[in-house]
Amino acid sequence: MNNTFFYEIRKNFGFGCMRLPMSADKVDMKQFCEMVDIFMENGFNYFDTAHVYVGGQSETAIREAISRRYPRESFILTNKLSTHCFNSQEEIRPLFQEQLEACGVYYFDFYLMHAQDGAIYEKFRRCNAYETALELKAEGKIRHFGISFHDKADVLERILTDYPQIEIVQIQFNYVDYDDTSVEGRKVYEVCEKFGKPVIVMEPVKGGSLVNLPEDAQKIFDDLHSGMSNASYALRFSGSFPNVCMILSGMSNLEQMNDNISFMKEFQPLSDTEMKAVQKVCDIFRSMNMIPCTACHYCTDGCPMKIRIPDLFSCYNLKTTFNSWNQDYYYSNILTRENGKASDCIRCGQCEEICPQHLKITELLEDVAKEFEH
Repeated sequence: MNNTFFYEIRKNFGFGCMRLPMSADKVDMKQFCEMVDIFMENGFNYFDTAHVYVGGQSETAIREAISRRYPRESFILTNKLSTHCFNSQEEIRPLFQEQLEACGVYYFDFYLMHAQDGAIYEKFRRCNAYETALELKAEGKIRHFGISFHDKADVLERILTDYPQIEIVQIQFNYVDYDDTSVEGRKVYEVCEKFGKPVIVMEPVKGGSLVNLPEDAQKIFDDLHSGMSNASYALRFSGSFPNVCMILSGMSNLEQMNDNISFMKEFQPLSDTEMKAVQKVCDIFRSMNMIPCTACHYCTDGCPMKIRIPDLFSCYNLKTTFNSWNQDYYYSNILTRENGKASDCIRCGQCEEICPQHLKITELLEDVAKEFEH
C-alpha cells in the first residue's frame, strides 16, 4: 500500500456511504451510528459520500452520525461534485456550501469531480468546474482535489493530461471488471500508475454481485477451506495492487461491517492460491453474460416512467444466471407494483446518458420485459 499520500488516514479501508442501513425509505440512524462507532474504534476513519447518495440523505446522515459526534480532525471525509446538481459555473459554489452545511463540516479532505466520462467531462470543462474546485482548494475548503472515473482508459489519459493538478483518482476496480472490455479496469489502473496518481477503489464487490455467487463459483472458494467470506476475496483482490491506497465498501448492516473489519484490520493481499481461485471464478462469470449493473441508481432519478432499472436488472440476473425461483413474483408484486415495468420504457435515453457503466439500458429493458412479461 502507498500510504505516503494518505498521511491523515489510519487504514486502507473506507466506508462508502452510497449504501447505508435503511428503515423503510429512511436511513436507520441508530444502526448507522453503531456502525460508525465500530468502524472508528477499529482504527478506520475514511468516509465517502456525494450530494445525490441515498436520495440526498447520505450527507445529513454523516452530519448526525459523524460530524456532530467526533472531532473534525479525527475523520476523513470525501465529497463530490455531481453532474446533475449544476448547469453553470455560478451554481457550483452555492452547491459546495450546501454540501458543507449538509455534512456539518467546514472543509472536505477530498473533493472529487464525480463520475467523469467523456461527455460529463466536457460539461465540467464548459462550466469551469475543475478551475472552481481548485480555487476552493486554494482557499482551504478542500485539502485534496481529484476525480471519480467511469470510462475508457484513453479518456482518463486525456483528463490527467489536461489537469495535472489532479491528486487522486477513484476508479471501479474488481476482479470481474479487471479485463472487461467495457470497464477496462486494468487499463484504467495502469493509466493511474503512468501518471503517478494514487487510486481509490469503488465497487470492489461490483454492487454485491461478488458476494452471492453461483454454485460452481462458490465451490471454488469453498474448496480453499480458508474460512474467509466471498467479500474478503473481492476487497483483498483490489488491495493487492500497489498503487491502491483506499478500498471503499458500501455497508448496509452490522454484519457486513464486522466481516469487512475482520480481514481489513490486518490486511493481507491475496496469496497465489487465492488469486488463482479468483481467476477461475472470473472465468465462470464471463461465461454467464450477466447485465453488469452495479446498482448505483443514477439512472432512476430522471426516469419519467419511474422504472426501478437496477432492481429490474438484478431481478433478471438472479433469474437467468442464478436460477432464483421467486423472481417472477418479486418482479410483478414488489418491483413494479407501484413503479414502471420494463415494457413502460419510452426510450428517452436519459438513463443511458448518466449510466457509469455505459449500458444500453433501453435494449436491456426489452430483454427484461421478454423474460418477465411474456
